[in-house]
Amino acid sequence: MAPRAQTGSGRLSRGLLLLWALLGTGVCHAGAEAEGFGQDAGTSPPVAVFNWTAQLVEETYTNITQKCWEFFVDLMRNVTASELCEWKIISRPYSLLQACLEGWADHLHYGYPNALAEQYIFQSHHRYFHNCTLEHQVYFDPPEDVLLAMIIAPICLIPFLVTLVIWRSKDGKAQP
Repeated sequence: MAPRAQTGSGRLSRGLLLLWALLGTGVCHAGAEAEGFGQDAGTSPPVAVFNWTAQLVEETYTNITQKCWEFFVDLMRNVTASELCEWKIISRPYSLLQACLEGWADHLHYGYPNALAEQYIFQSHHRYFHNCTLEHQVYFDPPEDVLLAMIIAPICLIPFLVTLVIWRSKDGKAQP
């Protein structure tokens, strides 16, 4: 197998790292000086807490998932058309896409699976893996009448064989 080019994107990784650092706890705190409000020197100044609204979380997740998708597309550029259906080759980019979508949804308390993540997964299948077929034949259950015959035949055969053994052993003589 030919050596592969470096698949990471330093710019994207630094961007995700910066975003992760900013979102660290899920809440941003901003200190506010409270001058002229009669606050004692021994108490701490009030802290404004940024509340995440559902719309903001969704917008943030939408932007992050777009970066996840771009990173996946970047990784898939290194995969040749003949390798697109080889799981050993595509498992890493595919798993990274799934981990990115799921990890950020978990971090933002957005819920996973979700419609946006499913859209990217379906998009990946449609764009890259739509021509992949199973190499091995897929086996299906037989028709019900054949299945019923395969189940009943041994069940009916067992009492017949037991009866035959008992009947043959009744005469008491050892058989050579």
